[in-house]
Amino acid sequence: MELTEIQSGGPPKDGIPAIDAPTFIAVSNETRLADAEPVLSLAMGGEVKAWPIRYLMWHEIVNDSLGGTPIAVTFCPLCNTGMIFDRRLNGETLSFGVTGLLRKSDLVMYDRQSESWWQQAVGEGIVGKYTGAQLAQLPAIMESWGEYRARAPQGLVMDEPPYRRDYGSNPYRGYDSLARPFLYDGEDPPFGINPLARVVRVGTRAWPLERLRRVGEVTEQGVTLRWVAGQVSALDTGEIAAGKEVGTVRVTDAQGRDVAYDMPFAFAFNAFHPDGEWMLGP
Repeated sequence: MELTEIQSGGPPKDGIPAIDAPTFIAVSNETRLADAEPVLSLAMGGEVKAWPIRYLMWHEIVNDSLGGTPIAVTFCPLCNTGMIFDRRLNGETLSFGVTGLLRKSDLVMYDRQSESWWQQAVGEGIVGKYTGAQLAQLPAIMESWGEYRARAPQGLVMDEPPYRRDYGSNPYRGYDSLARPFLYDGEDPPFGINPLARVVRVGTRAWPLERLRRVGEVTEQGVTLRWVAGQVSALDTGEIAAGKEVGTVRVTDAQGRDVAYDMPFAFAFNAFHPDGEWMLGP
């Protein structure tokens, strides 16, 4: 990695404040979210939680725990990378903040213990003590609030943070319809794929969302990917709930267990997995 690839995203360090003490409410008590709004959810250790993208849009990182495991819930709006990581590494529990920097248009995080910098899209240390270290990605699901509420009626959902933000709005209005990503000067994806088209990334493979949307279900490379309608884009209209349909994808293995994945824009997959495999299909 070249340090020249890192540039300011605008805000200073911690100018986008990570959430360190999130509060949660019962699913049945949440009345602000529209059914089609996206949430990032995870079940682990007998506990299930959801973190609405309307909050992650403004905070990008939530330091939390689930089922006794310390986790970092992360979302980079510019890459559409929503990922949850285990915060434990080499016997140390890390907590993360936002550097205000970008690399290849992706959020650069830092850990408060060593001040190392981390690339959010791959969970890898890129500067400092933890350079080359890898955070374990957990099998979170990006789904609609309506799906989560129906699937986990006894679950929890993160409450609105105590900040003055226009939660529910999208500060990146029209972003996923642009011709080029913000502050990105890397190569475009191959095969004429739109840089801001969504893909489903599992490891170093990417399935175009449009392919999954067309066929509904694909089983390849030991995983099954299923698409259903009902979730909107958080990066389309000024109001998140009014965004265009993108649907929900769930990825499972041969035993039906959830598999870690995310849904980046195609340019981000190409940037961080230059030797990755594009699963274009028929």
